[in-house]
Amino acid sequence: MKLGMIGLGRMGSGMTERLEQAGHNVMTYDPNVASTAESLEELAGQLESPRHAWMMVPAGKITEQTFQELLGILEPGDAIVDGGNSNFRHSQRRAAEAREKGLFFLDVGVSGGIWGLREGFAIMVGGEEEPVGRLEPVFEALAPEGGYLHVGPAGAGHFVKMVHNGVEYGLMQAYAEGFDLMEASEFDLDLGAVAELWRHGSVVRSWLLDLLARALADDPELETIRGYVEDSGEGRWTVEEAIEHAVPLPVITAALYARFASREDESFAAKVNAALRNQFGGHQVKRA
Repeated sequence: MKLGMIGLGRMGSGMTERLEQAGHNVMTYDPNVASTAESLEELAGQLESPRHAWMMVPAGKITEQTFQELLGILEPGDAIVDGGNSNFRHSQRRAAEAREKGLFFLDVGVSGGIWGLREGFAIMVGGEEEPVGRLEPVFEALAPEGGYLHVGPAGAGHFVKMVHNGVEYGLMQAYAEGFDLMEASEFDLDLGAVAELWRHGSVVRSWLLDLLARALADDPELETIRGYVEDSGEGRWTVEEAIEHAVPLPVITAALYARFASREDESFAAKVNAALRNQFGGHQVKRA
């Protein structure tokens, strides 16, 4: 089928190539790279009714601007797909706005990163049955076997992807702490070899561990990497939802806070602790 892809970054370009390999006809728009269209309006003209425009742009302001522009260009029966990491509440609101104009809106959580082109992308879809059915060949082409699911109504796709990323935070932090302890131990361990060992038969084997083994093979001491870990928002939203529903998420919350801590060159909280130990117990402090 014919599809419009808006945004040809690392994910969008890989998804476009995978769809084309599966025989789909993908029209593209990205102002920063060579595309089939030079504007959203031109892209819409390259599609066939009912048209399907898939946004793979950064969540937030750019997604909102693109969505609002598409609302003014597309016609009743057409569908807008948001495959970025948008907040699911925003997706629910966008679905309602699209419905007022006779358009469909699907929120699609996509996981797979730069490996998705080769391995396939996990596709988590929220929205109405009709446009989901129309786009099912696209979802199936993007995903590996068993990697696509219509999870629920508007917002559900991005909600499931949000929780997925929160779980990812926890898994990554567990590996980070375990390897940190082994690196600090009295034993001269080959951490790359340990990671490779755990990939075979261990109960903690996973794709994340595969990637860690790859990273350690390239840089055994991770000397070329600074321990500064960003977050793109999904972990925060996961914790906020947990608070709203009184659901305890101690591991995911601690993993999020660990990312915050990684960005501090020197923690003021640690200085407070050191100052207090000096004040009440006369313990020595290291002077700046």
